[in-house]
Amino acid sequence: MADELPGREAMEFDVVIVGGGPAGLSAAIRLKQLAPETAVCLVEKGGEIGAHTLSGAVIEPRALNELIPDWQEKGAPLDTPAREDRFMLMTESRAIKLPTPPQMHNSGNYIVSLGDVVRWLGQQAEALGVEIYPGFAATEVLQDAGRVAGIATGDMGVGKDGSATGNLQRGMELRARYTLLAEGCRGSLSKQVMTRFGLRDGRDPQTYAIGIKELWEIPAENHRPGLVEHSLGWPLDRATYGGSFLYHFGNNLVSYGFVIGLDYANPWLSPFDEMQRFKTHPAVRKHFEGGRRISYGARALIEGGMQSLPKLSFPGGLLIGDAAGFLNVPKIKGTHTAMKSGMLAAETVAEALASGGAAGGGAAELDGYVDRVRASWVWEELSQVRNVRPAFSRFGMWGGLAYSALDTYVLRGKAPWTLHHRHADNETLAPADAAARISYPKPDGILTFDKLSSVFISNTNHEENQPAHLVLADPAKAVALNWQQYRGPEVRYCPAAVYEYVGVEEGEPKLQINAQNCVHCKTCDIKDPSQNINWVPPEGGGGPNYPGGM
Repeated sequence: MADELPGREAMEFDVVIVGGGPAGLSAAIRLKQLAPETAVCLVEKGGEIGAHTLSGAVIEPRALNELIPDWQEKGAPLDTPAREDRFMLMTESRAIKLPTPPQMHNSGNYIVSLGDVVRWLGQQAEALGVEIYPGFAATEVLQDAGRVAGIATGDMGVGKDGSATGNLQRGMELRARYTLLAEGCRGSLSKQVMTRFGLRDGRDPQTYAIGIKELWEIPAENHRPGLVEHSLGWPLDRATYGGSFLYHFGNNLVSYGFVIGLDYANPWLSPFDEMQRFKTHPAVRKHFEGGRRISYGARALIEGGMQSLPKLSFPGGLLIGDAAGFLNVPKIKGTHTAMKSGMLAAETVAEALASGGAAGGGAAELDGYVDRVRASWVWEELSQVRNVRPAFSRFGMWGGLAYSALDTYVLRGKAPWTLHHRHADNETLAPADAAARISYPKPDGILTFDKLSSVFISNTNHEENQPAHLVLADPAKAVALNWQQYRGPEVRYCPAAVYEYVGVEEGEPKLQINAQNCVHCKTCDIKDPSQNINWVPPEGGGGPNYPGGM
């Protein structure tokens, strides 16, 4: 194909940022605050800023207060203060209220649409002179003399066979003195950089979860703006980490989601169907009665915490936000830490630029970022909760709860030990014939739904005539390993009906990939047993298009 394509045009910047989420936008804003003349470019693969942003979300405004102190006067969409916290232990028929852990107290926080928040941040960045290019997927890391020298965006108008079509548009080379990767969880360029520079050497395995979310509009008489409710327990078994979130906010809106740790063992488990089944609980269905579901989405979450953070700097750039993994799991929040990491990165880069840092700089020129992170409240937060998530992996639900209480109330996050993550999530599945099958009720189309109708309301779309963005390293493994040993777990862990085995009844199973359905959650890239599935960016603008409210 390379012989058929014209060369790419190039543009030069001081700083290129990949990803238009809270981390990337905060970095861009802080850079322009500190060094207004700095040429800053931000690329976002979604069709607009916020199109791919999915979160609960209850936001702690600490970082926003530091970044834009007058955010209220400037109209930031933080309109629903959190007023009531509930923490529930669910059995099949009961909901038992537990004391809310200190990390989950939300006084002073706000229930928001994170998509609306990042759209507003994008406006603030553009007002400062940041060049923002939505609809451009960063697909390649540019290197020069062993140093990252920017990124290239993907070509558009390339057919499935790799040949140019009549609609060909070459990608751009966006060259920069410094590159900040803010792609979010399991970013494709971040994976490349971690491998190229050994950024994960000596770190714990990273661990993830899948979060699946619905947005509902309910009758005004049932709406309790400011209610924040979390749960654990049913319908999950005691060995599987996960739980729900349910927030009332905005104009009669309910944000509902279910999160399951991707270190689960049973290959018959379907996170999507667990999420649907949870709504049938008598204490849960009342939140949705008389309402209608208006949007749906899914996203992997990065949960390893401090032990699993990679090296944060590499020659020519930095990892920020969930590209690195700053989520505070017990607090169930990562927006404020992602924003702060972006601000700290911006301060580091501004200092390097002011001191003459350029393409010839050494590998250690941005190491001050690590020092800033370690000296910040982000590090203090992650250190205090570092043992909670691995406790659930080691001891199960009851043991994890008991240990978390000890760590929180007695040791106050200062235990003289650190629990470690022992396995990557793709290594934890049991063989299908050794695991209990799970029977899920059929959806009723009113309270519970199937995957395809859910994908439809995520506004997901991909140009059909383009190279596959879900790539099998060895197609034969889909049957020889995934089907024969685990009975096709990708069919169940994918929340968008992307994977389907055909020919099963004839005794000739074959994996069919319906890439058009992909909501970019990255779960397959994480959970595939042999890491045979590689998620790469499709054409820019493809994927879900989450509306305001999500």
